[in-house]
Amino acid sequence: MPATLHEHALFAGSPVLAGVHHLDLGIEPHAHDFLEIAVIGPGDGRHLTSQGERPLRLGQVIVLRPGAWHGFRDCAGLTVANCCLSAQALRAELALLYGIPMLRAMLWTDPVASGTHGVAVTTVDPAAAEEAIAEIALLERDLGADRGRPGRVLGRLVTVLGILADGRDLVQEAPEPAVSPAVAATIARFEAEPAHPWRLDDLARAVNLDPDHLGRLFVRHVGLTPLRYLARLRAERAATLLAHTTLPTARVGAAVGWPDPTYFARRFRTLVGLTPTEYRRRTRSATHRSRIGRPETR
Repeated sequence: MPATLHEHALFAGSPVLAGVHHLDLGIEPHAHDFLEIAVIGPGDGRHLTSQGERPLRLGQVIVLRPGAWHGFRDCAGLTVANCCLSAQALRAELALLYGIPMLRAMLWTDPVASGTHGVAVTTVDPAAAEEAIAEIALLERDLGADRGRPGRVLGRLVTVLGILADGRDLVQEAPEPAVSPAVAATIARFEAEPAHPWRLDDLARAVNLDPDHLGRLFVRHVGLTPLRYLARLRAERAATLLAHTTLPTARVGAAVGWPDPTYFARRFRTLVGLTPTEYRRRTRSATHRSRIGRPETR
């Protein structure tokens, strides 16, 4: 049965969730309302997303934005290490990660690129993957300690992200530049009021730039135009409302800034890979799991 993974049910007060799993069964397609990083270790299996089904390989790193979905099939001795970040924390105490160019690319830019449906798959060398998996195991241990270890958890998280980012850097042509203050200020406006009818002219005026120049800066730093980034953010917020509330889909669309139900359905499907109704049905037909990626034993 497909699983719907919810931040409020899984994170137990921490902004981070982690675990290392050894799969001999498939995991049905499931959605998230948080960000997930899955590091693939030894073993065999296939990865299912809205873009189809592909074989998994040692060293692959899968990053899913909130609202994205995926699944695993035909697993045999497959090691998958999950490091998950609270969407709320990414807008608050973990927001500083956005200011680090190599982490911004991994967690924000690549998964929201056009046509990805919120899922980015890259590869690091096997040694980096094994090191990251070992650190995720230690992160899981620290999260499960009787006494909270917030300092160690944060340190482990940064170490895991650093290992994966360094591995990605091996195939990058050049480091990404530091984020523009104008881009950061515009994103902050989007985050605060995603349903506002934003216009590029108004956004540019607020940061004292020409609209075309703001657009070029956004594409350079984020990989999308300002309004396409806003659309991705709206889709992520809509996914949370569809999973957590009983609001009619039309009201969900209006709540995130898409008051026309037909337009909302079209944009959501383009960005998430499912219609709002399909997404809600998939999440509502699912059972909650207490651990990421662990098959039910019954």
